[in-house]
Amino acid sequence: MRLCFRACLVALLAAGLLNLPALAASDSPLGMVIQAEGLAHLGAAKAAIGSTVYPGDSVFTETGGTMRMRVGASQVYLLSDSGASLSQGAKMVYVVVAHGTVGFSSPANDPVTLDTPLGLVHPVDGYAAFGQVTLNSPVEMIVTAYHGDLLVEENGNVHTIPEGKSYRVTKDLEPPAQPSSSQSSQGAGTTKNAAASPIMEKVIIIGGAAIISWAVWRELCESPSRMACIN
Repeated sequence: MRLCFRACLVALLAAGLLNLPALAASDSPLGMVIQAEGLAHLGAAKAAIGSTVYPGDSVFTETGGTMRMRVGASQVYLLSDSGASLSQGAKMVYVVVAHGTVGFSSPANDPVTLDTPLGLVHPVDGYAAFGQVTLNSPVEMIVTAYHGDLLVEENGNVHTIPEGKSYRVTKDLEPPAQPSSSQSSQGAGTTKNAAASPIMEKVIIIGGAAIISWAVWRELCESPSRMACIN
């Protein structure tokens, strides 16, 4: 009986040890806080420099707060009154934008993607980029490409934001008009997708938001912990 008990115990312990690598992989951190000023939070706690960010963790700032994280070789920042979370994709890390202004600076070989309600925002493959998204509402955002072109992808549509430009991206919640019954019976036209594609227009960003974002860019390029910035 005692030998049988020992054999069962050894088997259970061995099974547990075999599962440890899988558990460790699923809990691998995606980022680390490298700057936190004012009211910046990591989950329910106040964000502190050196704190690790895991998949699903929420990061957010209150009025006057800012936060910057290192995500692989890239950096991600949140301006005042902003929130996001990180998730691991097949080839890159996704920053899920909840509200406010979230930006990134990434080298060509380790990009990140901003996941917004209006689509995915990321650099052109193989190119470094610095840009940001300001989510005004679930149906409107402003995408700014400070360095390098950015791509906005939604439902198979791809739009390019040229370097140095800002675009307002909006989406109409009203579904497109359906064809009349007479048109349907005659086979005239096809029914469009009820989810309208985003409408994009170029805008000029001036004032405090642009100044703050440029200050973040200088910090990313000039701080001792900076990544390599390409001019």
